Amino acid sequence: MTDVCLLNLAIADLLLLSSLPFLAHQARDNWIFGDTMCKVVLGTYHVGYYSGIFFITLMSVDRYLMIVHAIFARKMRTRSFGVLAAVVTWVAGLLASFPEVGFLRAQRYNNTVFCAPSFEHTSEDDSSNWWMVFGLLKMNILGLAIPLVFMTFCYSQIVRTLLSSQKSRKQAIRMIALVVSVFFCCWLPFNVTCFFHALELMGSYSSCNSSRHIRMVLQVTEVIAYGHSCINPMLYVFVGKRFRTQLLKLIGRSPCIQRLRAVRPQSGSVLRELN
Repeated sequence: MTDVCLLNLAIADLLLLSSLPFLAHQARDNWIFGDTMCKVVLGTYHVGYYSGIFFITLMSVDRYLMIVHAIFARKMRTRSFGVLAAVVTWVAGLLASFPEVGFLRAQRYNNTVFCAPSFEHTSEDDSSNWWMVFGLLKMNILGLAIPLVFMTFCYSQIVRTLLSSQKSRKQAIRMIALVVSVFFCCWLPFNVTCFFHALELMGSYSSCNSSRHIRMVLQVTEVIAYGHSCINPMLYVFVGKRFRTQLLKLIGRSPCIQRLRAVRPQSGSVLRELN
């Protein structure tokens, strides 16, 4: 179950990060990749965005079942159940990416071409940007509020269980605090800025100066949010003793290490550790 979650989290993060070079080029210049690539790249971005967060939430639930309800988890935490949970999570990520994905197209404004959702208003006097506001608030709810509630509940119950056990679990508790803190610090600034952007679209304030500041802060906080996808491997993979052991064994089987071992059989502590 854990391996299935980690694999799919890695795929979701790679999908999100694969769209960044295209978005970086658009931010620097124009969108030059056409309408089809606009749908593919931004669609990949939205699906990877929501799926990655959903898989992090799924992992917190999985850890909760494994530690707090260990007997029940033995029956549930199977590979087949993990695959089923992964499929459901991907479908949820795909559904959460709508309606933005359905409105994606390359658009021209003055001399600038950009890729973004083009929401068609139902009437000429509709100036509330309802779909854009809906998308931003949906991002706040599905991308931060609900996952944070699940993570807070699951990890608080895990900490409570670990504290009541006889063995020392300080390292595990510190790791849980780090996971929740990193998620909160990476995604909260971006979601708060999106919320203020939604208020701006609803007409709560219309100052050009404040609008410019919001767009500037959006760019900065979005970079911080993207950074979470790069931190995930260190949080969920590299800190695990099992993964480090298997990685060292894999490196030890590489041709370079084998050749070096043959040339220098009495090598240092690194090669001994790889054995």
